[in-house]
Parts: sequence; structure tokens; C-alpha cells
Amino acid sequence: MSADRKPVHVIGGGLAGSEATWQLVQAGVPVILHEMRPVRGTDAHLTDGLAELVCSNSFRSDDAENNAVGLLHREMRDMGSLIMESADINRVPAGGALAGDRDGFSAYVQEKIEAHPLVTLEREEVTDLPPVDWGQVIIATGPLTSGALAEKVHAATGADALAFFDAIAPIVYKDSIDFDIAWFQSRYDKGDGSDYINCPMTETQYRDFIQALNEGGKTEFKEWEKNTPYFDGCLPIEVMAERGPETLRFGPMKPVGLTNPNSEEKPYAVVQLRQDNKLGTLYNMVGFQTKLTYGEQKRIFQAIPGPEKAEFARLGGLHRNTFINSPEVLDDQLRLKNHPHIRFAGQITGVEGYVESTAIGLIAGRLAAADIMDGAFSLPPITTAMGAILGHITGGADTKTFQPMNVNFGLFPPPEGRIKKKERKQAYTARAAQDFSGWLEKATL
Repeated sequence: MSADRKPVHVIGGGLAGSEATWQLVQAGVPVILHEMRPVRGTDAHLTDGLAELVCSNSFRSDDAENNAVGLLHREMRDMGSLIMESADINRVPAGGALAGDRDGFSAYVQEKIEAHPLVTLEREEVTDLPPVDWGQVIIATGPLTSGALAEKVHAATGADALAFFDAIAPIVYKDSIDFDIAWFQSRYDKGDGSDYINCPMTETQYRDFIQALNEGGKTEFKEWEKNTPYFDGCLPIEVMAERGPETLRFGPMKPVGLTNPNSEEKPYAVVQLRQDNKLGTLYNMVGFQTKLTYGEQKRIFQAIPGPEKAEFARLGGLHRNTFINSPEVLDDQLRLKNHPHIRFAGQITGVEGYVESTAIGLIAGRLAAADIMDGAFSLPPITTAMGAILGHITGGADTKTFQPMNVNFGLFPPPEGRIKKKERKQAYTARAAQDFSGWLEKATL
């Protein structure tokens, strides 16, 4: 059936690599799957099993009617995802979430892949970018990509591949900001003059904010993380605050060049939010990269005038991470622009979470299979969960501020017409279900 076809090389046997492998062999394309464990371990993995759940065993919400990740679950099931199949078979009680038995989950994936006649599993470390004569390649090595390969990826992309503590800022939904307090304006009216959302603070509010930052609960490092440096260009806001009470007011929270149309009182400090996607539905809290715990972030940041009722698309965090600037270096087929025989998939592309990583692996596998078989595979519409997360990393995100992202409704085009807030999520999912069904019926290899 396919013995004479050139195999696709998949590097990395995590969730994305395993899913890409499965999609390829289901299409009749042979795969050589390279996994470096146990020849070379990582500081986070405990086993040499394929698709090991390294952190949580949760795939998060399974609600396809009201939640973007639940919607992505459904779309992946419809596309024959091996990872979703294993999660369903190895499901454990978790309320409305989907969670799996760790050992059973990994064992099921490994058994299916090892038993497939078109898979060759190579336990070895790949330390260099694969040459052109390998043919089609998918790199799915995740956030713990080995140092040797990460260096080669960095050199090939010409963009930062981050392998240090990367503190990321929270992202909020624009429509959850109180514009009776906040206003649009750029400092000194530069650019379009209204590029930022501005949230003013009085001196008392600013002093209280600094105190809350200094006293707030922080995430703790694991032993193997303690010697990993911060990214100097992205210091956590608490680290900046520790350098003195005025540091932030003369840094990202400086009030100069701004005029508050909602008050005659001149702000003592200003929190700015910058548009984070082309749709204008998500805004990044500028300079608010943080290692505060999630609970503390909500408590402290919702005390700022303007975002008191803010809904977060993503809370801030601290990651030891390796990822590429995908919107800069990948085309819409997930191919490296200057090495088009190489695709990237999974968390290294700048998506966050098991489900999102797997989804990109699934699409990468389908795209590679189409190339091998001289077929066509149309990309899912941006109105679907699969299309929204894919579109974000291949052009929808700002290349200058690109950071890892979970799937969320802020990545989707807003539904047309006036929709009540309580019905908005269902409007997204209903449209997605219709568009995904129509696309999947016509999508071919």
C-alpha cells in the first residue's frame, strides 16, 4: 500500500509528535519517529513512554458548547485524534473537565503507535536540523527541546528561540474593561494616537499596588529550574517593583504624554494595555509579565481602576521555555520559511496546553501527508477552534510580542450581529460547529 513511499521523520514522541505520527500512518504514509528518551532524559519527564503527561493529567474543560478548549476537543475527535481517543478511554472523574490516568494514557498511545506496521520508532537524540535528503520532517520537541537542537533551531530561524525563564503578561478581553474609567490613547498621540487602553491610578492606588506586588504570593522554582536565568527584556513586574517604589512609575506605568478624558485629575501612574491580536478582542497588560500565583494576579490586577471586572484570556506566568516566533518564521502550512521541508508542531510553535499542542501536531501530520501524496488539504476556517489557534501562530499574533497562548474565544472573529453577553459563547461554538462540519466534509488529502 505505501512501502514505496518516502517516510516522514517526526522528531519528538510527546503528544504532538505522537498525534502527527498517527495522522500520517492513518493516511498510509510511513513514519520514522525519533524520541530521545531514554537515551537522553529531561529534567521533567519521569518515564520513556510516548505522550507522557508531564505536568497535569487534565485536558481541561470538555464542554464543547461553552468553552473553546472543549470545542477543540470535539473537533479533534471528529478528525480521528489518537490523543483524544486515549484520553477518553483512560478517563478519570474530573467534573466537567477531561482528565486521564497518566500511565494508562501513555501506554495506550505507545501501544497503538508501536503496533502500527508503518511506524519505525528510533530511540535517539537528533542534534541537528534534518537535511533536505531526509524529505518531509516534523519537529515536535516541545518546551524542553534539547540544548543542541535548540541552538540549531535558533540559528536557522534567525529569531529568538527562548530557553530561559520567560515571564509572560496577562491578556484580558477588551469587552471586560470599564471604559467609563479607561480610555484609548497613545503616549504623545504617537502611531494612530489611540493604540493603547489606559487605566489611571491615583498616588494612593499606586502605593497600594506596589505594596500588593511586594507582598503577593509568588510561584516557586523547582530544583532543576533554580539556575535558569530570567529573560532580561521581560523581567517580572514584581522584580521591577523590588528595585524601588518609583521604578514602575518611571517605566511601563509612566503617566506622561496622556490626557484622561474621563477626569480632570492627572493620573499618578497609568497601566497600559496593548492590542494582542488582529481582531482587537484581546489586550496585553504592558509590562505586567509576572510570577504571581493565579489567585494573586486576579486579586491584585482587578484592583486596578478599569479592569476591576476584567476577564482574563490568559493569566501571566513564568516558564522555562523553548519556542519559536512562529508568526515570523513559519508559513501557513507550518513550514519553516527558509527550510520548507521542515514543519514544526506542538508547544515549540508557541501554543500552550496539551490539547493545543496536539491539535497543531494533528494538522502538521495532515499537511505532511498531503505533500507526500501530492494531494490537497485545506486549512480549517478561523471560525473553528482548530483554525483559530492555527491562524494565531501563523500570522494572527503580533510578531514583536508573541508569547505562548491557549485556545480562547478571543482568537475567533466575533459573531455577526448583536448578541447578549450570556449567549456569546454559544454563538461562537454554534458557528464553529457548522463551519467545521462543512469544512471537514470537503477537506481531503
